[in-house]
Amino acid sequence: MRCTVLASAHEEPSAEALRIAADIRPAMTSLYVAYFRNAQHSDLTGPQLSVLHRLGFNGPTRISKLAGDEGVRLPTASNTVNQLEKRDLVRRMRSEDDRRGVTVELTDFGRAELERVGAERTRSLAQMLGTLDDGTLHQLDSLTGVLNELARAYAVGAPS
Repeated sequence: MRCTVLASAHEEPSAEALRIAADIRPAMTSLYVAYFRNAQHSDLTGPQLSVLHRLGFNGPTRISKLAGDEGVRLPTASNTVNQLEKRDLVRRMRSEDDRRGVTVELTDFGRAELERVGAERTRSLAQMLGTLDDGTLHQLDSLTGVLNELARAYAVGAPS
């Protein structure tokens, strides 16, 4: 199912949107907490995983671009990269175009770790979904396009 996001986040939500939000917000909070409790198979933080995901998706990226995409200041992004570099998950390289610029890329180990953690989190979410009966699971499947579209529309610096 494909959906279109019609309004900007700055517009006042409709009465129907407010009603639906009030109905699903508690469940989303509970599911968010349960997902992260069940998916703690990695000692990587959410921001570290987000940077690894961006590098895996976009390839080598300047730290300033990572900061903008993540919605954080440059020192915060640089600190995250330092932590990942100490664990051999990323490597810094001087930019070929601008020797002052630093580009960051995944190492082979970083790519493998990103894939491992992603697979574990997918399995954890699948276990949660596996508690649903087939009819309910089918209903949820019909909404994945809507959820993905909302995630793309409202993610800070979503991977391009």
